[in-house]
This record gives sequence, C-alpha cells and structure tokens, in this order.
Amino acid sequence: MDHAGHTGHAGHTQQMDHTEHAGHAGGGHAGHGADHVGQFRRLFWIMLVLAVPVVAASPMFAMVLGYALPAIPGLGWVSPVLGTVMYVWGGRPFLTGAVSELRARTPGMMLLIGLAISVAFVASWGASLGLLDHQLDFWWELALLIVIMLLGHWIEMRSLAQTTSALDSLAALLPDEAERVEGGDVVTVPPAELRAGDVVVVRPGGRVPADGRITEGSASMDESMITGESRTVRREPGDPVVAGTVATDSGLRVEVTAVGEDTTLAGIQRLVAEAQNSSSRAQRLADTAAGWLFWFALGAAALTAVVWSIVGLPDSAVVRTMTVLVIACPHALGLAIPLVVSIATERAARGGVLVKDRLALETMRTVDTVLFDKTGTLTKGEPVVADVEPAEGYSADDVLSLAASAERDSEHPLARAIVQAAARHSLTTAPAQDFRSSPAVGVRAVVAGRVVEVGGPNLLQERSALALPVTDPWREEGATVLHVLVDGKVAGALRLADEIREESREAVAALHRRGVQVVMITGDAEAVAASVASELGIERYFAGVRPEDKSASVQELQREGRKVAMVGDGVNDAPALAQADVGIAIGAGTDVAIASAGVILASDDPRSVLSVIELSRAGYRKMQQNLWWAAGYNLIAVPLAAGVLAPVGFVMPMSVGALLMSASTVVVALNAQLLRRLDLRPEVSARRG
Repeated sequence: MDHAGHTGHAGHTQQMDHTEHAGHAGGGHAGHGADHVGQFRRLFWIMLVLAVPVVAASPMFAMVLGYALPAIPGLGWVSPVLGTVMYVWGGRPFLTGAVSELRARTPGMMLLIGLAISVAFVASWGASLGLLDHQLDFWWELALLIVIMLLGHWIEMRSLAQTTSALDSLAALLPDEAERVEGGDVVTVPPAELRAGDVVVVRPGGRVPADGRITEGSASMDESMITGESRTVRREPGDPVVAGTVATDSGLRVEVTAVGEDTTLAGIQRLVAEAQNSSSRAQRLADTAAGWLFWFALGAAALTAVVWSIVGLPDSAVVRTMTVLVIACPHALGLAIPLVVSIATERAARGGVLVKDRLALETMRTVDTVLFDKTGTLTKGEPVVADVEPAEGYSADDVLSLAASAERDSEHPLARAIVQAAARHSLTTAPAQDFRSSPAVGVRAVVAGRVVEVGGPNLLQERSALALPVTDPWREEGATVLHVLVDGKVAGALRLADEIREESREAVAALHRRGVQVVMITGDAEAVAASVASELGIERYFAGVRPEDKSASVQELQREGRKVAMVGDGVNDAPALAQADVGIAIGAGTDVAIASAGVILASDDPRSVLSVIELSRAGYRKMQQNLWWAAGYNLIAVPLAAGVLAPVGFVMPMSVGALLMSASTVVVALNAQLLRRLDLRPEVSARRG
C-alpha cells in the first residue's frame, strides 16, 4: 500500500534563530547575538544614569533652560569628569566602529557619530579649561548624543537578536542514538560512532541514523522532510535510505554506506551554509545617508572655518566650525531606521510574522515572484479522501463505511484519512475482528461476517481482481488509489490526495492582483504538480525537483532578473530558502527551514505572505520619511549653524540648534509609531490585495 504520509512538524516558531547580524556596515560588530543585546542594554542604562548629572551640571544647558547652577565647590568638574567617562566607555562602540569605517574607506553612521562625540569632547575640555570660548561647552550635548545613539543601537540589536543556527537544526533531524548490530546483540551507540559497513536496526516510526542500504525488511519511508515528496515511498531490501527519514510502518535493518560529511543531510547543510554566506547584504539606507551626511558636514565645517577666518573672526570660526560638526551628528538619523525596524518587527510578531533578518523585510517590498513549496505550504501535507467510486450493488457511503471499519485499528496516515472521511459523513463503522496489515499490500479485517480488504495495486494482483476504470485518470493525476474488496470482489475505489489549503486560493489570487508572479515547486511527480497548479490558478511550476536542485530553481528565476521570495517548510527547502532574495518559512515546518529563512510565519496560512509585503512596503515608506526628515533637518540646520545668514544679522545660537535636533528626534519617533496602526491579519491583507 503506497501510503502518502507526512510526519507532523512540531511548530517551532518560538525558535528565533541566527543568520548574520547586519549591523552598521563596517561598524565592527557583525554577528552579534543575545549577549550583545544585553551589553548594549546595560551600557545604555549606565550612561543614562551618568548623563543626568552631566546635563544638569552643564552651564550651557542651565543657560538654555534658564536656571542658575548652585555655588557648590567642585560642581564645575562634574560634567568634565563624568563626560570623559561617558566618552571613553559609552562612546567606545562608536569610536571602534568609526576606525573600522575609516579602514574600510566607507564613511557612514559610525564615523559621523565618532566625529561628533570626539569634536564635542575636545571642544568641551577646551571650554572647561578656559582655552576655548565658553559657548563650546558641549558636555550636555555629548551626553545626550551618546545616550540616544546607544538607545538606537540597543533597539536595533534587540529587534535582530537571534539565537539558534540553521546548521544545528539540521543536525537535530538525526536521532540521538542508533541501534547497531554487534554479533547477535543490538547495542545502542551515538550516530557519530557509526562507520560504513555497520548494520543498524530502525524500529517502526524511527529515524534512519545514517545513509545506508536496506538489508532486511521493507517499509514505507516518509522522506518528505528531505525530498518534499508528500507520499511515502516503498523501500525494499537493496534500496538506499537517507539519514533523517522515517520508517512509518515496519522495522528495517540497514547497512551504513555513508556517515558524517558524506551523507545527504551534510550535503544539504553545506548548500545552506554556502547560500547564507553568499547572499548579498544590501547596503543599508541609513548608512548611505550617513555617508553623504559625513561629507556634507565635513565640507560645511571646512567652508565655515575658511569663511569666518577670512572675515577676520578666528574665535567665531572655531565656535561655528565646532557647532557645525556637533549639529551635523544625526540624532534622528541614528533612531530613524532602528525605531521603524523595532516597531515593524514587534507589529509583525503580533500579526504572526517573525522577522529574523531585517534586510529580508526591507527586500520584501521589491519581490516580484513568490515561489511556494507545494507540500505542507500550499497543501496540508496530509492525505484526504477526495473521491469514492462504488462498484455495482454498493453506494459510496457503503464503500467508505466498510473501508473505515477495516482501517479503524491502523495507525497509517491513509487509514486515518479514511476514518476521518467516514466521520465527516456521519457514517457508522462496525467493529472489526482479525485485523491484519501487510506492508505494500494493504489491510484485511472481518467486518459483520465479511472479509473486507483495502489496498493498492498489489492487493488487486493477489486477488486477481480488476481495477475500476474510473481509477485510471486518478492515477494519471498522481493521486493515491485504494480499492475496497469484500469477500475477494471489488466493492469500490477511493481516491486520496494531498488536500489543498482553502487559504492558498486566496493567497495566489491576491498576489496575482498585485502583479506578483506565483510559481510552485515540488518533489512530487509532474501529474500531481499539474493538478494542484491548475486548481490554484498557478501558471508556472517546477515538478519532480530533488532537494539539492531546489536552490538551482531559485537561481534560474533570479537569472531571469526576478526578485524571488521562497516559501517552504521542509529540510529540503532550506538551501532554496537561503538562496532566495527573501526566505519565508512556514512556522509549522522544521527548525531547519525556520533557521534558513529571514521571515517566519507563525501560522501555516500562505496569505500571511501578503502581510509581509504590506509590512515591508509600509516600513520602507516610514524609513524614507524619517530619513528625509532627519537628513532634511541637517541640511537646513548645518548652514544656519555655519552662519550662512550672518550677513543679514542672524546667527543661530548653539542652544537653538540643539533644541531643534531634539525636536527632530521626537518627530522621527512619533512617525515610526504610526506603523502600529497597520492591520496584519492574513484575511485583511488578502482582501487588500
């Protein structure tokens, strides 16, 4: 009986895991895990506590807010001493990042922040020691700058914190122990101790510990996690079996042919690792803006110094130049992206979408092709009774009731599907006696005094019975066909197929309405693929694709100039998920699929893909608005701080510039909050589509 089964995937949505941390380009902290989130969190709170006395005791801040500092001995040294601690300790991540950007010759956010805090630090000491104009006392500005930038970093890292690795998850597919035959004994050993030539016992329902060849027994193997083939595959003595696959119905003895690096699973691991390492990391928006801003600030500062010196005001030249460099530092720019990302990821999580890789979310808005894995994604990955054809003298209900009665004691996925179909039709099943199951043939039981048998082509052959004519087209479309025999004569036939999710139709239609091409990929035969594709209205599909070729199908689409999002749930999808521009794992899938993806859907509703597109587009709009606002503020404030309006009698005071800077940060923060209004329920996204 060539039963189609699909082992239940435990939903591992809580296992957020780790691709690369796309930090500030060249910022010297790629690959941060949860420990760095903790470090930045602690650093932020410590600096916040230190910033309070630094700001409160700063004469310039007191002047801005209009309060008098009390005449306490030594009060004047509070800001310089604590400010120095803040610069050295709190500013360290930015200074090391700035050095990395300089070495890489890619000026960006880190260099801009490093420059601003260094200028503020030097100028403030100059003012505190009486060497420079008192207006250059920037201790409060330095303190706020470090605190706001640390907050931005902490938010950013928290939204990107990822814990487990795709490759660890792949290894988890192997059983913890293997049963090796040694002489007449069976000894339990770790799979790592197996060597080629060893013979291992695989119990019914157990996983194969290493690639090998069957020496004794035959079983229906569930290879869906490795191959994506939804139906179990019959494996006989002499046939190869792959590590990580499951013997669903009977035990086997397997001679090990490959271990460790030589196994199919290890090959898939290598593909995942290669695709993850080679996937291009798009240059981040804020870094690009910061790079431009760096040159703009440097140019403006140089021009300011030259012009004020030429007009014979060297003191003003120093004050104005320093002011330009400090004001140019992007408080708002430092928060513009992390805040949007943080709110977007939190908003997504509430909508059942877990974002692991921020770049995946950013890229999703540009995707023009969505490649869906069939089994377990567009379909439920488990068989259902799709048709019942009775022979003469029986009704469809009779056939289904008899089959369910006979199969009631069987644990097989197809047996469960038949029993569930009878229950759905409210049919009564009679108790069965003398139940027997014969692998590759079918089941036999005595029901109400009659011998009822349910099975595939081998059963018909044994009984010299003819298949019902209606079953030929069923077979051609790739369905599983079972005949029901009563006392050796055919009573009817059942067609079982992998059930298509109702939501899949809506998802495909909504994506088409948005102008996104939908492509299906499956390990199943051409006939099965064609039948599912036509039912869902999908025009293009890849059928009979081996696991190692799935990523090649993604590359083929990419070579056509398409931006591809891949949606899948099995181990076999992992390399393709890593290869795609955006990998989306259905959360009910395996740890490995989840680990290779940038986005995880907590539900197995394919309409959630639309939610990801919505969120990506809305988030990108917010990022752009925030960047324009943050950069726009600088484009206006820097010339004013440089004294461009001095000829008409207006020179922007340092304090006003600083207040404007704080105001721009508030505007950016409030604008990001508007993302919370986005409704990410799958059905809403599908309707919007």
